[in-house]
Amino acid sequence: MKAAPEAQKRLLDLAELDAGLDRLRHRRRTLPELAEIDDLSKNLARAATEAIAAETEAGDLAREQTKAEADVDAVRLRADRDQKRLDSGQVTSPKDLASLQSEIASLQRRQGDLEEVVLEIMERREAADARVETVKGRRDEVAATLAVAEGRRDAAFAEIDKEAAELQGRRPAITADIPDDLLALYGKLREQSGVGAAMLHGGRCLGCRTSLSIADLNRIRAAAHDEVVRCEECRRILVRTAESGL
Repeated sequence: MKAAPEAQKRLLDLAELDAGLDRLRHRRRTLPELAEIDDLSKNLARAATEAIAAETEAGDLAREQTKAEADVDAVRLRADRDQKRLDSGQVTSPKDLASLQSEIASLQRRQGDLEEVVLEIMERREAADARVETVKGRRDEVAATLAVAEGRRDAAFAEIDKEAAELQGRRPAITADIPDDLLALYGKLREQSGVGAAMLHGGRCLGCRTSLSIADLNRIRAAAHDEVVRCEECRRILVRTAESGL
């Protein structure tokens, strides 16, 4: 393949520009904020799960308390009703009076037991409600930290994308000076190794950092100025300049 020496030298400008784009893409993929956001997102998911569990427990205890209080009210009403019967004087039979008094005493004991249950549930519910507030506070704190990290990430993305757009905007002016067949070869080599062209500097390929043999240097010296030469080691396009050492 042949191409004017100036066109070949433009490959170095293109390679430098593409390297800059590669660096920006790498920077975008490896932003510290991305790992931070990943960790915070996992923490937020765990905190949200804990909050749901805590709220479920508190809700169950609230329903349990309501039922226990209803049981206390039912026993109290029954005891009050029996006490009114006893106080009304309507029950005159000694046997019935003894039975009624016994039932009232039993209901009072039952009411006391149920009230103890209500107090125990209330204590558990109070602890559960406090846990809900604690867990929700931790969840909200993680969510706020996550939002800040996402803001930093978005700002970094915007800056990187702006730089990338500026570099990409300069690319057409460079590629316009490079023949299509040479540009196609550069593109193919870039896909294979990440760098399509490199300078021959002081007898050394700056692409793979390999010093060329005497035979290879003699071959390149003998090649026409418009001949497109390749590094025998990495197969990249070697661009000859005044610093090539030929």
